[in-house]
Amino acid sequence: MALEWFVSLRYLWAGRKRPVTAFFTTISALGVAVGVMALIVVIAVMSGFEDHLRDRILGVNSHIIVRSLAGEIRDYDQLCQRLERIQAPASGFWGRLLGQKAKVLAASPYVYAQGLLSAPGGTKGVVIRGIDPARASRTIRVSFVQGSFSELKKGKGLPGIILGKELAKALGVVPGEKVRLLLPGGLATPLGLLPQVEVLRVVGIFDSGMYEFDSSIAFISLAEAQRILGLGEAVHGIELIVSDIFATDRLAREISKVLGYPFVVMDWRQMSRSLFSALKLEKLAMFIILTLIVLVAAFNIVSTLILMVMEKRRDIAILKSMGATDGAVMRIFVLVGLALGGLGTLLGVSGGAGICFLISHYHLIKLPADVYYIDHLPVRMELADVFIIATSAMLISFAATVYPALQAARLNPAKVLRYA
Repeated sequence: MALEWFVSLRYLWAGRKRPVTAFFTTISALGVAVGVMALIVVIAVMSGFEDHLRDRILGVNSHIIVRSLAGEIRDYDQLCQRLERIQAPASGFWGRLLGQKAKVLAASPYVYAQGLLSAPGGTKGVVIRGIDPARASRTIRVSFVQGSFSELKKGKGLPGIILGKELAKALGVVPGEKVRLLLPGGLATPLGLLPQVEVLRVVGIFDSGMYEFDSSIAFISLAEAQRILGLGEAVHGIELIVSDIFATDRLAREISKVLGYPFVVMDWRQMSRSLFSALKLEKLAMFIILTLIVLVAAFNIVSTLILMVMEKRRDIAILKSMGATDGAVMRIFVLVGLALGGLGTLLGVSGGAGICFLISHYHLIKLPADVYYIDHLPVRMELADVFIIATSAMLISFAATVYPALQAARLNPAKVLRYA
């Protein structure tokens, strides 16, 4: 094998003295480098957007939701205590190898209702979430423009309500002002069925970073939601926050075993399945499309090796007449192609990593914050993605060497030397 390495490196080094060969060699390596670099940057950007979107969604929505097929859940305090003791194997190879456990960090009851909020500035349909103010800071992670969840604790005066930033803007209200909540169902009166109306005072404004949430969600205290909806001491479900968001499927199965019928357990992947499935499909599609750049570079490798075989016909014939086997000749040109592919892959990985670092560290690419709720392009490189991209590039480079190497191995030394 030492002979093959020596000859292949010699051919590569000697090729720089010939302008045509040097040009094709350079283009081949740079083509692979550009393809690998583009793949790394695009996949890293898509991973960054996926992380950003997941963090925003899980900031308002919980990791796991427990509901009952019977409808309402009673004795929820005891149920929350049971849930907070449940564990399951952690995600990832090393987590399972080391025996780490994913745990339920916090459990909080909730009540959901749909209604209509009315204020002097406008009217808007909303989702009302009744939450326990003492537990909400552990299960709901949003930033506050004004106020906090503690403001929902019942005190003197009107009950409090916390609005999303966009919802408050649409209604034209600020903390301290009143809003009217109209609920479906209504009250039976001699004049007919009238909608139920509650007057609430705005005590806070939150910013989740997602327009859909900020424009459609409002929080009130759990006790107030139970009173308004006539639930008594019951709730609609329990929200869970866990230590490992990628182990929620295992935790959900364990919770289902512990609680049994009639409880139903759903994790964040099931609740947002269509969205994250679309993101994964888009990521795969971009990988396949951008791999075509590497395939184009592979054709350059093919043409470079064919040109090199034509230039080295006499050298190949001499090597074979001195005892070199067809396999040895084939390995020489395979190594030449792999060297070009490896150099291009190395340059592409280095360039892609450098670009990702610059984009993420210095925020070189700005985005309109009012549209994306983030002022720069999010980037996250994963070692697994880089490994898959680099491996794919090397496999494509190897496939490009097969035909030229076979042609070199099939040369008849007698015919070549006869007409040399």
